[in-house]
Amino acid sequence: MRLLSSCSERNARKIRIPEEAISNCASRQGTENFPYTCVRAATKSAKIIRENQSVMTTAVAYAQENKGRFVEELKALLRIPSISTDPEHVGDVRRAAEFVAAELKRIGMENVRLIETTTAERKGHPLVYADWLHATGKPTVLCYGHYDVQPPEPLDEWRSPPFEPTERDGNIYARGAVDDKGQMWMHVKALESLMMAGGGKLPVNVRVIVEGEEEVGGEGIAAFVRTHGEQLKADVALVSDTEMFAPELPTLCVGLRGMIYTEIEARGARTDLHSGMYGGAAPNPFVALAQVIAKLKDENGKILIPGFYDKVERPADAELRAWKALPFDEEHYRETEVGSVSLTGEPGLSVLERTWARPTLDVHGMPGGFIGAGAKTVIPAKAVAKVSMRLVPDMTPAESFAKYKAYVESLTPKGIVLEVRLIHSGDPIVVSTDNEYVKAATDAMREVFGKETVFVRGGGSIPIVGDFVRELKIPTVMMGFGLPDDNLHAPNEKFHLANFYRGIESIVRFLSGVGA
Repeated sequence: MRLLSSCSERNARKIRIPEEAISNCASRQGTENFPYTCVRAATKSAKIIRENQSVMTTAVAYAQENKGRFVEELKALLRIPSISTDPEHVGDVRRAAEFVAAELKRIGMENVRLIETTTAERKGHPLVYADWLHATGKPTVLCYGHYDVQPPEPLDEWRSPPFEPTERDGNIYARGAVDDKGQMWMHVKALESLMMAGGGKLPVNVRVIVEGEEEVGGEGIAAFVRTHGEQLKADVALVSDTEMFAPELPTLCVGLRGMIYTEIEARGARTDLHSGMYGGAAPNPFVALAQVIAKLKDENGKILIPGFYDKVERPADAELRAWKALPFDEEHYRETEVGSVSLTGEPGLSVLERTWARPTLDVHGMPGGFIGAGAKTVIPAKAVAKVSMRLVPDMTPAESFAKYKAYVESLTPKGIVLEVRLIHSGDPIVVSTDNEYVKAATDAMREVFGKETVFVRGGGSIPIVGDFVRELKIPTVMMGFGLPDDNLHAPNEKFHLANFYRGIESIVRFLSGVGA
């Protein structure tokens, strides 16, 4: 806003007119009604601003008064073991979807429905959709989250059962607490708070899309965005599935690594064999996998796949300087977050550059053979290794997988048949920060945390973010409230309850700011 000099000096001191009102007034300059039109425009604008501020203040107060109930509702959702990768939990995944849909309908969202993603080629989990589109002339925000979770194993490392949410030391512990049920629930509760404060109205148009396959690649929502993008038409997407760089430090994530998740299956004999009778003659698929995996990376962490780094670009100097200025202690990170005796990775690069801006290759498990108690001298007929790669901007999953597959097949040991399978993939993404929605987010978090927001990249992947940018052609604001030690994907996952509450308030203020 700025003062309009054409109004009288006395009115100019009292009235601040929005830029759009100034533009309207400019077309009337030279007419006898010019100053009066400006005053009316300013008065109307000031009234709208006061109303928006009142609704926002009431919504924040409502959220504070109801925070205990919000947590109990979250606990009910966390008790549902919605493990999307496990066929035994298909019913639980649907139950979680129905839980979210019922709550969206209860708080006043409209057109609430489940969207099925199962096709002739694949079995999928439902999307949850809702909208409220009555804020005439206001932007539309697409709120995204996911209700599916990772498997909880190893169970013996949990201090409390993974699907019995437990409060300890100001945190709520459960699988999905921060990734992403807790953060998705912040969106729902922010919408409820604004609905209650606004008498059933929101300050901005809102669409909600919540998926149940984020932890297994997000194929269902990606297909829906490609084929039915008009049903998600919006001006900006809001994603809360990331973390703050440090406690008390408001953070926006502006980049994510992509992923390809694969399986390498090694087959040897037709059936399991006795190692005493056949050892020395029969090929061993586990040994074969070990030999292959050992040739994927060198001792310094460099990936040995030919051409794998061809499109990897170093971050800009300005971005690297910004990362260097962040409050990061490598030894504290090693001790409290990683817990290893030393850190590994490419020499000459900082930890942040290695985890945010470099591709990686990791082995996650090798099922097969005998893993029970005691001994069984068996040469397994087959073994499988689960291997994933994180990708950085300008790398594509298709090209990277092709290079990886060709290289693995070239390493096939004698007597072994190898099959390399792609399980799921997602593109890397870097999002723009030069837009009004990022400003609304930083303004909102400044009000809540009393600090300026830092911009970081994330080492993880949220596959749908790239689709929002490419298919819907809209910017994405990744405003997350997790902490680096929240143990997502690991035992004792948690969400700091203070961040749950501040996340709700930040989203209330963000939506109000977008609609101002």
